[in-house]
Amino acid sequence: MKEKRKYFSRISDEELKNKLDASGALLIRGMKACGKTESAKQFAKSIVSFDQDEQVSMLMQTAPQRLLLGETPRLIDEWQEFPKIWSYVRHEVDNRNEIAQFILTGSANPEETIKMHSGAGRFTVLDMRTLSWQELGYSTGEIRLKDLLESKIVSVYDEPLSLEKIVKRIVIGGFPSLINKSMRQAREVNQAYVDLVAEVDMSRVSNVKRNPSKVRSLLRSYARNSATLVDVTTLAADIKEKENVDLSRPTIYDYLDALKRLMIIEDQPAWNTHIRSSSSLRKASKRHLSDVALAVAILGINEELLLKDVKFTGFLFESMVVHDLRIYAQANKAKVFHYNDSSGLEVDAIVQKQNGDWCAFEIKLGIGQIEEAAKNLIKFASIIDEKKTSKPKSLNIITGTGISYTRPDGINVISMASLGY
Repeated sequence: MKEKRKYFSRISDEELKNKLDASGALLIRGMKACGKTESAKQFAKSIVSFDQDEQVSMLMQTAPQRLLLGETPRLIDEWQEFPKIWSYVRHEVDNRNEIAQFILTGSANPEETIKMHSGAGRFTVLDMRTLSWQELGYSTGEIRLKDLLESKIVSVYDEPLSLEKIVKRIVIGGFPSLINKSMRQAREVNQAYVDLVAEVDMSRVSNVKRNPSKVRSLLRSYARNSATLVDVTTLAADIKEKENVDLSRPTIYDYLDALKRLMIIEDQPAWNTHIRSSSSLRKASKRHLSDVALAVAILGINEELLLKDVKFTGFLFESMVVHDLRIYAQANKAKVFHYNDSSGLEVDAIVQKQNGDWCAFEIKLGIGQIEEAAKNLIKFASIIDEKKTSKPKSLNIITGTGISYTRPDGINVISMASLGY
């Protein structure tokens, strides 16, 4: 008999429960294989899989309401395969007038033209990502983002990580299926994931044939530019120079839209704030793949190359930290932004709650950059217009190979191995 795989608790489980208890239906969004279905199964009482059950297609044509019959909460897995089910669920929620009736999971967002009878008042939405360091057990979580957003003092004893361990975690990434896998095994699985995106998913997502070779060229450019502000024109130039491929701007926009719908990329928006400076704020988003291990797979690199090219590894480390900050921020009803202005001043991550409370982070792979990062944060804090924007609850530097402590100037230095939600 096949042994049942152990379920690893997710930070989002509590949010899932709360949102399901507040509405008739819950929509869980996230990239393929990030663990949506397994999380939903912990709460569902019956299941129908739209991508596996052969009867679904026939029932959608003849008696779609029958697909909604079953013990509740009923899980409708990969609902986007038949997007019209959205309207049937919406009406059924109205008819039943009860909470926790349906859970919909999907690894692609349908086109806006299909989706859009509003689910307002009927649906709540939960975004899921691959596993964070805290969920994987790589971080103790002793330094909580919740506390940093409340100006609480950092006090913890931890030990520095080696660069080799950080690189290993960049290579393996956070897909649940890769828990306890070696770097070699992870590279194989992640490469297969990228191949399916390029060869199948990109065309299937909207039934538009897309060139797999050109998709790979764009993905390689995206991976090379992880955690940077490159625009579409720069991406096109990079693809031309490095790949010897001509991709027009309209094609790049089309491909990027498909990648967003597949949730393969998740860019980091700019923070809109008020500053006491003549500098203008830059509004471009930072580029990120939804799991840093995909960048490694896309570029076909290994741990040896990452250990040699520490500068590029630093960008991948930043992307990995932003991924985890998003998970921790979501648990605190907050979002993650970045700051960049025309004077060249940058801050890697701003976490802001719905009530306006915020804290700032510089992200540095090694301890050699801490002094520069601290000066940057102090300068940034000095130009915030406190008449219009509240003071930061904390200024922080997240490091890979360092330990956690609070500096005399009040800036927290935080080891990634201690950060949690």
